Amino acid sequence: MSLDVIIFVISAIVAVFGATMMIAQRNAVASVLYLILSLVAQAVLYIQLNALFLAALLIIIYTGAILVLFLFVIMLLNLRGSEELVDKSSSLGRVTKYLVSFLLVLELVFVVRSSFFPSSVGGGVMTSVKSTGFGSVEGVATLLFTRYLYPFELTSILLLAAIVGAVVMAKRERNATAPAPREDNVTEEVKR
Repeated sequence: MSLDVIIFVISAIVAVFGATMMIAQRNAVASVLYLILSLVAQAVLYIQLNALFLAALLIIIYTGAILVLFLFVIMLLNLRGSEELVDKSSSLGRVTKYLVSFLLVLELVFVVRSSFFPSSVGGGVMTSVKSTGFGSVEGVATLLFTRYLYPFELTSILLLAAIVGAVVMAKRERNATAPAPREDNVTEEVKR
């Protein structure tokens, strides 16, 4: 079994595991962290396909910007409820920690082994797949601005409408929760 296949299998398992745990979590912060884990594993798969630009977009835009924004919103709205992150972890949480730690150590062993002993893993030479523009800046831009231009523009209009709706809803909630001025204080101030 070559190193490429091993990295693919480990990344695929981590991506599916992260996505499954994201859905299964009750804690919103842990759910976002599992989604970040899944997206990083998917970025590794894109790197194996020589789609470096797509992998960088996945890490920079989704993991770096959007999910961090989700974390800030979750923490601002305090969606964790009364759950504490420092409580005793359940048996599933401990098994998850040990499994992820084991997979990371296994991956580290393969990386170190392939670095110091290149002939012992996959014959020592990794074959490179010639990319036909898949995942490159030019390939993505060509598809985005020709074939998928209308869905791209509709998505931007949808995001703009969501932002305006969120601002309007936040303003309404703020006005609804603002304390009304008490009349007896106003009348006393006027009398003085």
